[in-house]
Amino acid sequence: MVIVVKAGALRDKTLPLFDCSDEARDALVPAGRLPSYIKDHRARLRLRFMEGGAAAMPDYELLELILFRSIPRQDVKPLARRLMDTFGDFNRVITAPAERLLQVKGIGEAVITDLKVLEAAAHRMARSRIMQRQVLSGWDALLDYCHTTMSHSEVEQFRVLFLDRKNVLIADEEQARGTVDHVPVYPREVAKRALELNASAVILVHNHPSGDPTPSESDISMTATIENALTALGITLHDHLIIGKSSELSFRSHGYL
Repeated sequence: MVIVVKAGALRDKTLPLFDCSDEARDALVPAGRLPSYIKDHRARLRLRFMEGGAAAMPDYELLELILFRSIPRQDVKPLARRLMDTFGDFNRVITAPAERLLQVKGIGEAVITDLKVLEAAAHRMARSRIMQRQVLSGWDALLDYCHTTMSHSEVEQFRVLFLDRKNVLIADEEQARGTVDHVPVYPREVAKRALELNASAVILVHNHPSGDPTPSESDISMTATIENALTALGITLHDHLIIGKSSELSFRSHGYL
């Protein structure tokens, strides 16, 4: 009797030796083998979300709902809790840098991609409420946008909002990104960009990763320098906003401008 064996039939499947992420383990679980208790848990969370919305769920469960899509065949509750323990809250998880996320056991490219897509969607939705609109009459929407995009960042960012003669927002640009307590700002570049955009007014925005929006002496002096540069060109500096974790400070309201 002759036994014919097809090429490759006896070849062992190569398993990853060092990749112990949830995604790697998930890839080794045959389809349809998800334990019933995990299926039921996922079904309950989805139903609770659909019936009660995000208000009906703590942060870690909302995070689980996102991880369901990234890791379809694993219990993601432990990973959701690790992320919350590492970064503190839902927003800080979503906005965490990819390199920091990779340091959390179980995180791989699939999770990072989904989190960054969610972050981008949140930014775009908030931005759509202020672009090409009269900013001074929609101040709350502007503050919401600034908090969405900057309040949970681990480093300082400096943004400039450029307005036309009717105070309609025509451009929103990040001018610089720095460290946890400093960001380099060049008044000449701010003024130059305002001229390029034919802007009539400007609003400066930067964040304090510490969470405290109180301006430093360098914040105050830098603002005065930019105001002088803009005034010489006939451009108005409406305000400088410092965004903290849960509050903000307006230079105009506090008498710094």
